Amino acid sequence: MTNNENDTPVDDGANTEAEAIDAAAPGNEELAQLAEQLAALQQDLLYARAETQNVTRRKDKEIADAHAYAATKFARDILSVADNLGRALAALSDEQRADEAIKPLITGLEATERELLSVFERNGITRIAAIGLPLDPNQHQAMLEIPSDKTPGTIVQEMQAGYMLKDRLLRPAMVGVAKAG
Repeated sequence: MTNNENDTPVDDGANTEAEAIDAAAPGNEELAQLAEQLAALQQDLLYARAETQNVTRRKDKEIADAHAYAATKFARDILSVADNLGRALAALSDEQRADEAIKPLITGLEATERELLSVFERNGITRIAAIGLPLDPNQHQAMLEIPSDKTPGTIVQEMQAGYMLKDRLLRPAMVGVAKAG
């Protein structure tokens, strides 16, 4: 606005407000950029915290698994000892079991087998059930089919016992399954 007498601009306050807004605009823009950067950094911090928690959880699970399954290789190796002990006891005839000369030896072998099975149990090693159950490829390995009056796929013979270490397969049971007609 101008004054008619002098044609000089009149300061009515409107120009100063506009000038103040224009002058503050670069500051507002800078403030907006800083706010965006702050929001991005806060988001990055949240992601970093979440990733740290995930890494910690994975580490804790790996440590727990290492403790729980550290003996897997040893357990697999000791299964052959249990198999041989079981075969030795199964091979004894009734006459040999009645022989007073070797009765203490047989008693010692049976006690050793019981102790070995007790150690297995204390350490989470369990025998897989097989006979009379349907074949489970996650626990059983079918070695042959046997003609039988049972439902096809039912386990009718166990050639080698299978074992689990807690919830993991240590060794599948080697089995014979019923074959149709």
